[in-house]
Amino acid sequence: MKDVADGYALNFLLPRGLAVEATAGALRAVEREKESAQSRSDRDKAEMRELAARLGGIRLSFALKGGAQGKVFGSVTNRDIAQALAARGVEIDRAKIHLPEPIRTLGTHRVEIRLMPDVRAEVNVEVTPS
Repeated sequence: MKDVADGYALNFLLPRGLAVEATAGALRAVEREKESAQSRSDRDKAEMRELAARLGGIRLSFALKGGAQGKVFGSVTNRDIAQALAARGVEIDRAKIHLPEPIRTLGTHRVEIRLMPDVRAEVNVEVTPS
């Protein structure tokens, strides 16, 4: 809610639909909108927490050609991880998979998936020599 000059409201804001007059009905409508947005947000957060719990038990395995001292030829990227998760029926946008740099060593690595700003999951990625 904002106080503006009468002329500005009548000649610019109201005709263009950029604002509405602060009547009792309009204020109630805004409150209902806030409540529905909050309930939607809570429902989305609960779904993401459930998905995070499912992701916590997933272990992905990739076989790459190996070299000396645990190095591999090629790498595992967030795109590879997203495709492996999709093959298991979990659709995750690859931008949500936080991988500072592609995995280029053998072994088990923990990869963070940021589902929401405050909901995160970790997936174990195992790289083995082929």
